[in-house]
Amino acid sequence: MNILIAGANGTTGKQIIGELSKNPQMNVYGMIRKEEQAQTIKELGGHPILADLEGNVDKAVDNMEAIIFAAGSGPKTGPDKTTAVDKNGAIKLIDAAKKKGIERFVMLSSVGTDNSEQAQAGMRHYLEAKHDADEHLKASGLTYTIVRPVALTNEQAIGKIFADEKVDHTNKSIPRADVAAVLAQSVTEDITFNKTFEIFSGNLPIKEALNNI
Repeated sequence: MNILIAGANGTTGKQIIGELSKNPQMNVYGMIRKEEQAQTIKELGGHPILADLEGNVDKAVDNMEAIIFAAGSGPKTGPDKTTAVDKNGAIKLIDAAKKKGIERFVMLSSVGTDNSEQAQAGMRHYLEAKHDADEHLKASGLTYTIVRPVALTNEQAIGKIFADEKVDHTNKSIPRADVAAVLAQSVTEDITFNKTFEIFSGNLPIKEALNNI
């Protein structure tokens, strides 16, 4: 399967490539904005594709069979960049996938997107952008999976999670490495098809937890 990772040079994106490249049936392509990022993608076992979510992404999706959107504008950018990447960039990639007949799309989202008004002021615009992208994906007709983790950490993978349509995310967290593993497994795990679910570190192996959603 040819699979494109948007946000490939981000912390989670790199871990997704590392996960997927273990599978000989996966040809993993990492979308990057800068040529100097290409070597990192190659070292992780992926093939770099130069494209910008703020530009034209049509050629980036050529010959792909699945897409994972793990891009993000990051906490140091302003609202304009969040809109450009987290909302419009995602929508652009969804539309490109639909145009090219790519049916499988996995979205890295966030808890709180359905009730952004309850979030801290600094998070609201980000959650609204993610919400709009999620809704566009759900209405697209693509076979989607939307994964909404709680607060992310850079700790080592645990390999065990809790997953449900809605979770109590108070004081909960999850390593990015486990989120990457969930996204990677969701691509071919049909129990996740056309579902939106939330995750945090739990006590079930990932595959078992996904089978319970």
